[in-house]
Amino acid sequence: MGYVIGIDLGTSAVKALLVDRTGEVVGEATRAYPLIQEKSGYSEQNPEDWVRATIVALSELTENFGGSREEIEGLSFSGQMHGLVLLDGEMRVLRNAILWNDTRTTAQCTEIEERVGRERLLGITKNIAMEGFTLPKLLWVKDHEPAVFEQARMFLLPKDYVRYRLTGSAEMDLSDAAGTLLLDVRKNEWSGEMCRLLGLDESLCPPLVESQDETGRLLPEMTAITGLSPNTRVFAGGADNACGAIGAGILEEGKTLCSIGTSGVILSYEEDARKDFGGKVHYFNHGAPGSYYTMGVTLSAGHSLSWLRDTFAEGVYFEELLRDVGSVPAGSDGLLYTPYLSGERTPHVDASIRGSFIGIDASHRLRHFTRAVLEGITFSLNESIRLFRENGKTVDTVVSVGGGARNAPWLQMQADVFDATVVRLKSEQGPGMGAAMLAAAGCGWFDSLKECADVFLKPDMVYRPDPETVGIYEELFDIYRDVYPATAPISRRLAKFRK
Repeated sequence: MGYVIGIDLGTSAVKALLVDRTGEVVGEATRAYPLIQEKSGYSEQNPEDWVRATIVALSELTENFGGSREEIEGLSFSGQMHGLVLLDGEMRVLRNAILWNDTRTTAQCTEIEERVGRERLLGITKNIAMEGFTLPKLLWVKDHEPAVFEQARMFLLPKDYVRYRLTGSAEMDLSDAAGTLLLDVRKNEWSGEMCRLLGLDESLCPPLVESQDETGRLLPEMTAITGLSPNTRVFAGGADNACGAIGAGILEEGKTLCSIGTSGVILSYEEDARKDFGGKVHYFNHGAPGSYYTMGVTLSAGHSLSWLRDTFAEGVYFEELLRDVGSVPAGSDGLLYTPYLSGERTPHVDASIRGSFIGIDASHRLRHFTRAVLEGITFSLNESIRLFRENGKTVDTVVSVGGGARNAPWLQMQADVFDATVVRLKSEQGPGMGAAMLAAAGCGWFDSLKECADVFLKPDMVYRPDPETVGIYEELFDIYRDVYPATAPISRRLAKFRK
């Protein structure tokens, strides 16, 4: 029996999974690390905290593993996207990493669009400039910390820095590189044009690899500390969204992922980079070789539900809050919710819009508001699915993970709103499983990630759209789409009254 390890380097913690040849998770270990927020809008971490936590998690896995360490054949990574780790000529960290959720770089995003031009930017990177990406962070350090920037000789993303510390080899895989805003997504190479236009030396960019590529073996000191074998093969890994897609089996045309956490993601497989969404959705390289994925984001998905509970049903468990939603008909008896609590990403990219309930009357009770919130979240996610379909994509199967996969009426709602078959998996391990699958495929256990998914991932429940309810939701979705243009000017006028 062989084993692989998937390491998921998240924003709050690292999680390591030990997985056998059947896809069963036989061990796991988690270690948290702090977030550094010196000012409003700033979000940083000390890369050394990632390294220490990863070593401790790996050591715990091996200590609790009953077999020979030689049986652990490979490991790979999933990592939080976009975070900037700046290194000097000795590969030493120059400053804390600036994370994906740091919002200090609005001016740099404007600079990128002005210097490159929106259409050219989309042509090269397939994405518009947003504060989360790595390139604006590089420019911010250049503008505000020139003495630090002058020492910089390379930048890495979070998981790539951890992998470098474990192996001594520094690379970046294509799925993570696509989130920097410096990759020519079609050509799978760094864009010299982007670097020239923005005054950056292309030598800052690390060597590029595929997610399944082997990038070395563990350093002797790391095998001594972690208890892993020096023969354990280390593979590049991928961005967390790419690995989440792999871990949900989104590896062929027609398959789409619906992931509902604090925010919500609709992610769909793309065979190539030819489609043009005009920057309305993210377009990134996949962790599967030669493929891509498109992704729309709802900023306040699960957050809308937790806000409802904390505001109107404090102390109530989610199970109790959702208990009666199945008794409320589709459309919540004429009550409609838009989940714009923190602005919206897809398709509007509007930081000023705010949420609303429309159609409230005296007959509505908490269960109506709860169902309306679920419907509003699902309508927002459907905006991305509608965009995909309008651009010629097939969306017939949606794998639902996260909070949206824990309630049967909500799963059926997704099937009816999306007009697609919705699948819940038996074991949901997310990006960590995707990283383990990259290691399994890299070790030669399977000829492809698709073959690996067929063995590792099993459906639990399948929900099919009800034609009558589909028709009701199509009409309601049209009404939902009318709310944004009607309320956007009102939200802007109300902005000056917000604290």
